[in-house]
Amino acid sequence: MPSPQSETFLTGLQCLRCGRTFSPGSVDYVCSCRPNRGSDLGHLDAVYDYDAIGAMRKGRAGPSEGGRASPFSFRSSSAGRTIERWWPLLPVKPDSLPPLPVGDTPLLRANRLAKTLGLQNLFLKDDGRNPSGSFKDRASAVAVARARETGREVVATASTGNAAAALAAMSAAAAHSSVIFVPRSAPQAKIAQLLVYGSRVLAVDGTYDDAFDLCVRACDEFGWYNRNTGYNPYMTEGKKTVSFEIAAQLAEAGDIARQDGKSGNDALFIAPDSVFVSVGDGSIIGGVYKGFWELHTLGWTERVPRIFGIQSTASAAIHNAWRDGLEVPQPVVAETAADSISVNAPRDATKALRAVRESDGAFLLVEDEAILQAILPLARLGGVFAEPAGATAFAGLQLAQSLGLLEPGETVVVISTGNGLKDVPSAMRIAGEPAVIPPDLDAVAEIMKL
Repeated sequence: MPSPQSETFLTGLQCLRCGRTFSPGSVDYVCSCRPNRGSDLGHLDAVYDYDAIGAMRKGRAGPSEGGRASPFSFRSSSAGRTIERWWPLLPVKPDSLPPLPVGDTPLLRANRLAKTLGLQNLFLKDDGRNPSGSFKDRASAVAVARARETGREVVATASTGNAAAALAAMSAAAAHSSVIFVPRSAPQAKIAQLLVYGSRVLAVDGTYDDAFDLCVRACDEFGWYNRNTGYNPYMTEGKKTVSFEIAAQLAEAGDIARQDGKSGNDALFIAPDSVFVSVGDGSIIGGVYKGFWELHTLGWTERVPRIFGIQSTASAAIHNAWRDGLEVPQPVVAETAADSISVNAPRDATKALRAVRESDGAFLLVEDEAILQAILPLARLGGVFAEPAGATAFAGLQLAQSLGLLEPGETVVVISTGNGLKDVPSAMRIAGEPAVIPPDLDAVAEIMKL
């Protein structure tokens, strides 16, 4: 039985395209069954010893190994509620993870938002509360851990901002060198994070896809560890931890009924009925599905939720592939205001399409204006300040409800992937400017109509 100080429960990597299985450490990124370019990649999926992990749950191994919390002691209020607690289902040893509190972001019950939509159980997973302000910290923590375990002195990534900021933060915390490739158009607020954390930042005079391809070539040439989403299979493993948390937090809520009629107090994990997540490259939604699939495979939840992937009409490559029954998306010219999901040629479409097809979910398209407008109700009625990509998921929920895709009694979770401070100009465009007044009470009374 592995312990956190020795080995992991990882047994191999399996290609989702040809089915070939690789032993751990024998391949870093993708299978050779597909050309190593564009969207047509041999994506790999991490496989674990689920029987051994299940034995832990059933009490045949102790609830804690080596003094560290296991996934089954999460109800305790002691330390160990970050992604480290899911160590049996991670491909790295907990001691390799950077010393930052990644994960354990709040799952907020949004009663006022739910009322506007005619729903009874609506929750917001606010992943903008991670250390660098986005969901991407989950994957970047695993990337830095893998780089340390494999002896790579530099870890690199291409990003429109959030993945880069996450990697910069995790690298700084772990005293690890990082190189970041960003498109020249990336928001200044996000670039500022990279520079402050001390990463070497290379602004590519081109698109995100140009930055991605250059990063792949540089890692191959210089021996750097490649954190690129949709290319490195271990990034999915960090991202899936959000699903573990959601299922645990719904159980902790205590008032969500399971399909067998038992309450949350009687379960360690409860899966929601539906989950809404924004989609760019497809890596996040792939991780969300993988996490819920693993919980269900282990027998700890009674279902995999329907997963709804939301894209902007101005960056719709994966949606179009799903609509047309394709396995490889046709590239688009992405021009969405939601920069974190603006992708011409998605690199993780295989996992994204699997997530929606196997969960009986759907891809939905929303206009950029609907995305920006969704920022306000999320903040004013839900208490979550989301960047445009984070608000995209809620805009998708609004559309799904208008199309009659949900039942009023469903338990619905919306994942907000990034903090609104990542894109202040977009927030100001929707919220407006403050009123300017002279420093006297009469002016206050006048403008407030007191």
